[in-house]
Amino acid sequence: MRERVLGTLTIGQAPRRDVIPIIDRHVPAAVRRIHRGVLDGLSRAEIDARYRAEPGEAALITRLLDGTSLNLSRRRMQDGVRHALAALEAEGCDVILLLCTGSFDGLECHKAWLIEPDHIIPGLVAGLVERRQLGVIVPIEGQIESESDKWLGLALPPLFAAASPYADATEVLVTAGAALKARGAAAILLDCIGFTERHRDALSGLGLPVILSNAVVAKAVGELFGF
Repeated sequence: MRERVLGTLTIGQAPRRDVIPIIDRHVPAAVRRIHRGVLDGLSRAEIDARYRAEPGEAALITRLLDGTSLNLSRRRMQDGVRHALAALEAEGCDVILLLCTGSFDGLECHKAWLIEPDHIIPGLVAGLVERRQLGVIVPIEGQIESESDKWLGLALPPLFAAASPYADATEVLVTAGAALKARGAAAILLDCIGFTERHRDALSGLGLPVILSNAVVAKAVGELFGF
């Protein structure tokens, strides 16, 4: 039987040691992994020159191998993601998981199954919450507006708060979650791949369902590999 291959693509630098353990729990060990990042091998100066978000521009946040985080231009990152997807497909990946919940237009693979979180999570969450009020925690304030279109399928417009899984203390996240609950949220979605079980556990005292984006897409990938 031919070896099956999963590729993961972060908009930052690979490997994403914070996210890989979640993927590994849901994908068979026999599946070979190839982890790549759009920013692999680039210096901070090169990253800033190619992808830095300008003031007022739609931005995405990611993490570098040294643990620092930075905001990137969603518009300029689009081409970087396309090139990296093509390279992963050329390496023989059967499935490629994009490790970003941000929205990109027109991404595609010729043979590999491309898993884009923003194509999976909004519909699944809409089906889960139905007419209940959803609270969404985004990693940067600007995404409340720039990523709002993906939530148009919800019965009720979501409530938003911002807290970074990279730069903010846990107390900031807990305060954001408590504020959403006080405003009427019946469930909370952590809308960034960088949120992990540690962040979900920090919100457990709210007594609300907390949906972890990377766990949702990891389970979907596991289904494609029959796990």
